Amino acid sequence: MSEFNVEKIRQDFPILSREVRGKKLIYLDNAATSQKPLAMIEAQARVYKELNANVHRGVHFLSQESTDAYEKSRVKIAKFIGAKSEQEIIFTRGTTEAINLVASTWGKANIKAGDDIVVTRMEHHSNFVPWQSLAKEKGANFKIIELNPDFTLDLNHLESVLKLGKTKILAFTAMSNVLGTINPVKEIAAMAKKYGALVLVDGAQAVAHTATVLKDFGDIDFLAFSAHKMCGPTGIGVLWGKKDVLLAMPPYQFGGDMILQVGDSDTSWNELPWKFEAGTPNYGDSIAFGAALDYLQKIGMKQIHEYEQELLKYAREAIVKLPGIRVLGPEPGLQGGVLSFTSATVHPHDLATFLDVQGIAIRAGHHCAQPLMRKLGVIATNRASFYFYNTKQEIAFFINALGNALEYFQ
Repeated sequence: MSEFNVEKIRQDFPILSREVRGKKLIYLDNAATSQKPLAMIEAQARVYKELNANVHRGVHFLSQESTDAYEKSRVKIAKFIGAKSEQEIIFTRGTTEAINLVASTWGKANIKAGDDIVVTRMEHHSNFVPWQSLAKEKGANFKIIELNPDFTLDLNHLESVLKLGKTKILAFTAMSNVLGTINPVKEIAAMAKKYGALVLVDGAQAVAHTATVLKDFGDIDFLAFSAHKMCGPTGIGVLWGKKDVLLAMPPYQFGGDMILQVGDSDTSWNELPWKFEAGTPNYGDSIAFGAALDYLQKIGMKQIHEYEQELLKYAREAIVKLPGIRVLGPEPGLQGGVLSFTSATVHPHDLATFLDVQGIAIRAGHHCAQPLMRKLGVIATNRASFYFYNTKQEIAFFINALGNALEYFQ
């Protein structure tokens, strides 16, 4: 990691120079959203300063320029994840909408009473509730795959459910936003395919923190992820799907560019990917997302992952030395840059509030994973999550402040 210059990288993020409550900001809530580099901010500003016009709508210069930039961003995303074609890249408002799109279109068209819809215990609500709701609507069986004691997914339990031959879709996260568990996506997908199930992967955490490409995930059918967790703007995300699966799915919403021809009694749909992009698209954020990907690739996703693993190892070794602290996550090597923990004596919100006074931003709560919290036997956890602009010095300051907090509340 000798070529990884974190101090130089930090200069690209204006917010990291802020002071909070009279203290230098230490931002450790990256699993919720990442901070934004100047390159992305300036790309977004340029859209509205220089080329603002509705895409796919006009023959005039600005519309053509905006359309070109919008579609070039789609091509960048396709290359970033190794998609076969940009036609497989659907712009959404984020991971949540991408998953809801699949549940509302493919799900409603294909799920029948008695079918199994399978998720895991570690899912974010966005990859849990849509499937739970669909199962209730269709009279299907909603099944939850449990965890091993070491916070990894119980693959034996998964196979026992798949062996029943009733699973139509398996929806699971590539990396837990609470535990940091990195799931063996390729192995799980192969298991699902063996028993005839489609596979949807929630990539909101994994795509932002690992050198992820589709070939590494194996035979999956859908991948959803968000721009705002990977140095991009909020309100924009991606659904990738296999082309043949997307072609067979009905539209999600109606109006705008998803329409090809409207008759008095019938309407035909546009080709992929626009079939699923109703209305005026969020072209400003889509273009800015392309700039964020350029920035990430300049640094290197492999380098980012390796550096985060260094930070995680450093943080874990330090935090377990504090009295009464329990780390909730698998062994190093199976965990991304997410460190959830509880104190035997102090409520997570009290710890987070104490740290906030020191300028340290961490998350406290159920992290949109209440089914997991219930299984873990806790109402909430603290979560410190890292990205490539964090430093060991910041982590040392965080650990020291956490120790002070434990002493204060005692």
